Amino acid sequence: MRFSNAVALAAAHAPFAKAHGGIGLPKIHGLVDSLDKRADALVASFKTEIFGIDSHVDSVLEARGGASPMECGEGIGSCPADRGCCSTAGYCGSNSSYCYSPNCQYKYGPGCPEHQKPEGKSTESIPRAKIGSVPYGGSGIYGEYFACKNPGHVAITYDDGPHKDTTTTILDLFKKYDAKATFFITGNNIAKGQIDKTQEFIDVIKRMDAEGHQIASHTWTHLDLSKIDADTRKDQILNVEGALNNIVGKIPTYLRPPYSSCTPESGCEQFMSDMGYHIIYFKLNTDDYNQNPRNTFQNSLDWFKGNMTQPDMSPEKNSTISISHDIIEKTANELTELMLKTITDLGYKGVTVGECLGDPKDNWYRQFGDSADRVGANATSTSTASSSGASGTSSSSSASSLSSSSPSGSNTASGSAAPEQTTSVATAIMRNAGLAFSALAFALATSAL
Repeated sequence: MRFSNAVALAAAHAPFAKAHGGIGLPKIHGLVDSLDKRADALVASFKTEIFGIDSHVDSVLEARGGASPMECGEGIGSCPADRGCCSTAGYCGSNSSYCYSPNCQYKYGPGCPEHQKPEGKSTESIPRAKIGSVPYGGSGIYGEYFACKNPGHVAITYDDGPHKDTTTTILDLFKKYDAKATFFITGNNIAKGQIDKTQEFIDVIKRMDAEGHQIASHTWTHLDLSKIDADTRKDQILNVEGALNNIVGKIPTYLRPPYSSCTPESGCEQFMSDMGYHIIYFKLNTDDYNQNPRNTFQNSLDWFKGNMTQPDMSPEKNSTISISHDIIEKTANELTELMLKTITDLGYKGVTVGECLGDPKDNWYRQFGDSADRVGANATSTSTASSSGASGTSSSSSASSLSSSSPSGSNTASGSAAPEQTTSVATAIMRNAGLAFSALAFALATSAL
C-alpha cells in the first residue's frame, strides 16, 4: 500500500476495515490476492465524506491548544461521564470520532453506543418457539450448501443500514422492478444514531415493512459475536429487537452475524438457536464494501452479472442469495439497478430470504403476543443446523446452488476471474491490517505534539 495513503487515511477508515474485513473477502482463482491492493481499495472506498466522521488523529491534534487528551483502555481505566467514549486509539471524547462503533472501546467508555438501549420493555422474556423447516442456529445457511426451495429465486440482501438517502433509493428501485429484498439492520453503529430515535430511519424501516421487504437483524453495533462475552452478545441481539419492535412492532427471526462470525467454540451457534434465530450467510458476494468508488467499483457489477450469466446458469435450475451494503452510495445508485435488471432479464424473481427458503411470512417475526397457539399453526420442524454440515434446506430442495466457477467476461481488476463466492471467516487479516494502519497514523501524528 502507498505510504501516504496509509498515514493520511488509515485512522479514519480503520473502523470500517474492522467492521467489514471478515465478510467474504474474495479469493481470485489462480492468483494470489494482494493485501496491499485490497487494503488500498478498502481504505479508499470509505472516505470520510461518506459518513461525515473525523479521524482520531484530527481529534487529538485539536487538543493541542486546549485540554490534554485523556487516555483510556486496558491497563489505564475508563473515561469520565463528560468524555464518555473511549476511541479505538485509546482516548476519551464525546464526538463521533470517539464514539464510532464497532470500534468504541465500550468496556472503558460508558458513552459508547453499546451502552445505549432502546426505550420500552425488553424482549428478553418473549416466547421463542422454533417453527417451520428452516434450521435454527448451528452453522447457518451459506455457500455451497445453499439453494432456495424453488429454482429461479434470487434473494438480494443488504447489510448495515439503513443509511440516509441510500436505502430510500434502493427501495425505489425495488418498487420499480416489483422485487423484494432482505435488509439486515444494525441498530446503532457507524455513528448513525439509534434507529428508533432517528426519524429518517424510522420512516425507511416502516416503508420496508409496508412494501413487503424482509427486516432481519445484523445486531446492535456490529460487534463480532464470536469474540464477546455472553452478556454483551445477548445485548447485541436484544437491543436491536427492542428498537425494531418500537418501530414496526415486530422482532425478526433471521440474523446475519457481523463478519460472518458465529462459531460453535464461542457458544454463538447454540446461543442463536436458543434465541430462535436462523443464521443467514450468502452465496454471491458483490464485495461492494471492498471497492474504491473512484476506480474499482465496476468489479462489483461485473462479479454479480458474471456469476449470474455463466453458461451453466438458468432460472430453471439455479438460485442464490447475494450480499451488498445499502450504506454505500454506488451500491444504491449503480449496483442495485444492475442486479435487478440482470435477474429480471434472465427470468429470475427477486425475493426475500424467507420466501427463498420457503418459510411462511408469519415465521419471519415474533411479537410480544406470541404464544403456544402460534406453534400449532405451522409446526413442522425445530431443527438446528449442524455445525459441520449443510443448512438443511438444500436436502429438500430441487434447486441447485450457484456455481462459484468463473463467470463469462473478465474481471478488470484481477485479470480474468470473478471472486470465489464463499463465506470465509478466516479473512480477519484485513481487520488487523486496518488497525495497524490506524496505529501508524496515530503515532506519527502525536509525535509532533
